[in-house]
Amino acid sequence: MHSDVAPRPLLSTSIVPALLVCLAAPAFFVVQQQWLGWALLAAGLALALASERRQVTASGPSLTRDLSLIAIGLLIVSSIALKAELDDLAMVRFALALGGAVVVPYVVSRWVYRDRAISFPWRGGTRWKPWQWAWLAAVLVLGWLILPFYFITSGVYLNWPVVDTPDLVARLFVGVGAVGIWDELFFICTCFALLRRHFADVTANLLQAIVFVSFLWELGYQAWGPVLTIPFALLQAVIFIRTHSLGYVVTVHLLFDAVVFGVLVHAHNPGLLDGLFLVTP
Repeated sequence: MHSDVAPRPLLSTSIVPALLVCLAAPAFFVVQQQWLGWALLAAGLALALASERRQVTASGPSLTRDLSLIAIGLLIVSSIALKAELDDLAMVRFALALGGAVVVPYVVSRWVYRDRAISFPWRGGTRWKPWQWAWLAAVLVLGWLILPFYFITSGVYLNWPVVDTPDLVARLFVGVGAVGIWDELFFICTCFALLRRHFADVTANLLQAIVFVSFLWELGYQAWGPVLTIPFALLQAVIFIRTHSLGYVVTVHLLFDAVVFGVLVHAHNPGLLDGLFLVTP
């Protein structure tokens, strides 16, 4: 997933272009100023290129190339509005944009740059340990305790469309799960993996969390949502480091999203699931 030729620094001059590229995410998804996002991406890539050209000898992976892959993904995602919608056109739009944000950087990395900077290690090579099974149970319990209170008391459930028919409920289930899987493919296996080639794990993690949380903000996790999404983004990367298993982090995310799905159905249909959650709309 990263180069072991030289120690990866906690901080270096490379942090400036990397931070600029990652800050394009809140520009795109939080303040929603496209021009600012483009400017930050351009500045970050230009600084990375200038820095590499000043180096007497090239060593290790190219920062410019790796940041360009993140920039490609961000540009593709930012081409659509991320407001949750469940009609056919919206679901196709999401599928094309989010799918492209994973596929295009992978293709460019593999067949244009001729490296294997992005990969999707599903199993991790070992069986799940007791702590991993315990964490899955903890995710369900924590989600059940926290998410209804967050969504209902803050009113952010209104950022998702009303789901009051079987068809809409099914579409919500598919949409929430699909976006959850995509989160791990893009933020962990793409952004985090690329940043980890240049920085210590903690630095790469903090940078990818900027991108992760910004996306979730526009998707609907607003109000005091970052209090939940920041720790979640950081923990997912830490778990990935320990397990090297995309399958496990996806399982964690899908369990969390299963509770999100249940809460959204509950919030939009008062009385339907009152016995299941502690907070009612």
